[in-house]
Amino acid sequence: MGQFTAEKNQAGDELVIRLAGHIDEDATFNDLGLAGAGKITLELEGVSAINSCGIREWIKWVRTAPETAKIVYKKCPKVIVDQINMVAGFLPSNAKVESFFVPYYSDASGAEKMILFTEGKEFNGPEVHAPAEVKDDSGEVMEMDVIETKYFKFLQK
Repeated sequence: MGQFTAEKNQAGDELVIRLAGHIDEDATFNDLGLAGAGKITLELEGVSAINSCGIREWIKWVRTAPETAKIVYKKCPKVIVDQINMVAGFLPSNAKVESFFVPYYSDASGAEKMILFTEGKEFNGPEVHAPAEVKDDSGEVMEMDVIETKYFKFLQK
């Protein structure tokens, strides 16, 4: 999925925006106004890539949200988690991550799997409670495929 797509739904003062594809120089946030929203939920599972132009446009866009709005990032893929950890302002001060994916890998089978970590279950504030065991489809045990201190850094903020 390369082309950027955005779906916007509003119910009262809650705005839900589902993004997918590549966030790059061709991605446009013009039709995704955030003004007037009390709660903004960004569903990000479909985002497959983001480049420096996309990061710049993202930061400009999220800054248009009212300072009083509560912003929630849901189902963040690894590409989004990496930006949250590296780029100041990618996760505004009035925003929080409710759920994100963690990559797992099996040396035995070569299988890869993305496991959703949700606030209150696999993490609570800065504390991570990873599943005791993750197995691939053939029953092989998988290991977390990230450097935990770096990948979970954003939870410390």
